[in-house]
Amino acid sequence: MSSSFAILLTVSSVALGASRKADAVVYGCTSGAVTAVVQVKKMGKSVVMVCPDKHLGGLTTGGLGWTGSGNKAVIGGLSREFYHRVWREYQKPGAWKWQKREEYGNKGQGTEALDQTGRTMWIFEPHIAENVSEAWIMERKIPVYREEWLDRSANGVSKDAAGRIVSIRMLNGDTYSGRMFIDATYEGDLMAAAGVDYHVGRESKAQYGEEWNGIQTGVLHHRHHFGVLPVKISPYVTPGDPSSGVLPRVSTEPPGDYGAGDKKVQVYCFRMCLTRHDPNRVPFEKPAGYDVRQYEILLRVFQAGWRETFQKYDPIPNWKTDTNNHGPFSTDNIGRNWDYPEATYERRREIIA
Repeated sequence: MSSSFAILLTVSSVALGASRKADAVVYGCTSGAVTAVVQVKKMGKSVVMVCPDKHLGGLTTGGLGWTGSGNKAVIGGLSREFYHRVWREYQKPGAWKWQKREEYGNKGQGTEALDQTGRTMWIFEPHIAENVSEAWIMERKIPVYREEWLDRSANGVSKDAAGRIVSIRMLNGDTYSGRMFIDATYEGDLMAAAGVDYHVGRESKAQYGEEWNGIQTGVLHHRHHFGVLPVKISPYVTPGDPSSGVLPRVSTEPPGDYGAGDKKVQVYCFRMCLTRHDPNRVPFEKPAGYDVRQYEILLRVFQAGWRETFQKYDPIPNWKTDTNNHGPFSTDNIGRNWDYPEATYERRREIIA
């Protein structure tokens, strides 16, 4: 009898996982999550970061080193402290491994990349941003639990009678209790699991009386459309022959009515940190399952004379670039992400792949 009871206790403790508690529980790994936990700790409260990924910093450490901004004077608080810490990293000679600091100069987007007077660095390599984020967390002795994924079922979020969250549970059985919960993910999974109202897609123009809401047919911006090309691109497998069928990635569905709502979301892409500097280059490997037919449209775009794809390599230190989508057909994976916001974790991994 006693042995059986002991075994049951052991099994139960494994299934339940660890239980942790803090004044504030921050779910997410993004730059917003990093600044949230730092701010909570500065306020004298206890805090834990529950991180679904391995790396801290989100887009900021994942390739978007070319900071887009206007008037830098309005950037303050922890945001400015982050850019100051990046500046401090680039004061170290060891940070300039592939390029001399004076060779980089002060190239920026609208305004300077480097402000010596304000001691800030606005454009940076992803690993520098990650080092800054990790150091910030370590200095404050903030516990981070990585690769912990929220249980998005009905049992993942516990609330009190007033509807306030009291604890959340991860897929591995770990639970986190707190007085305040912050969803600092890009997907908003914690808010959705907690029953917060949300909408996926574009609201119609009529819903809130907003001029630029909804489907925008005929509205062309930033040269990300086929109208910039000197010739029309045929969407058919055999150019000009509708009977041959359409090429991969061409939709035959109508775009919808101007101003109407839909469930589509803005396209996703990966920001790539690339280089032309030979000593630091690694060749691209051919992906498993690569199908050249998926890129026939791109070939036709180049045959039409388009070359601006190769002009969107924004320089960051050490002869590297923040490379982004540019043009009618580029690194945006158009249409393949529409079900991502509400998709299962497994389906999201498929979309990412």
